[in-house]
Amino acid sequence: MKISSIRLYRADSVVQVALTAVAAGYPSPAQDYFDGTLNLSEHLIHDTTSTFVVRVSGSSMEGAGIADGDELIVNRARKPIDGSVVIAVLDGEMTVKRLRMTPSGIVLQAENPEYPDISVGELASLEIWAVAETCLHRL
Repeated sequence: MKISSIRLYRADSVVQVALTAVAAGYPSPAQDYFDGTLNLSEHLIHDTTSTFVVRVSGSSMEGAGIADGDELIVNRARKPIDGSVVIAVLDGEMTVKRLRMTPSGIVLQAENPEYPDISVGELASLEIWAVAETCLHRL
């Protein structure tokens, strides 16, 4: 899965919030009123100065819920840990993978059995550019 674009996140996203929850089971009568607004930045962004939105292309991370064309909210200041979904720069190429730190070395793990995992060799150039925090997936 590759990165097709990178954008700086704008922290002025506000939407209206419905007063009641929407039933996922049996339908209930519609409510015609709202409970005010919700600042999406307060819920999605932990550090506005180091947060970016990246659009991904490819299907290697489908098992993690990341599909072709999805956008990831990523944080460049967050420290990656084993199991993090990361934006990695491997030998000059950006990719989205799950970071695995194994006794034998670092592995960039695909979340689709059709794609091989990438074992990072000693001579490879690897930079963890950012850690993914949220996937924006259109229905």
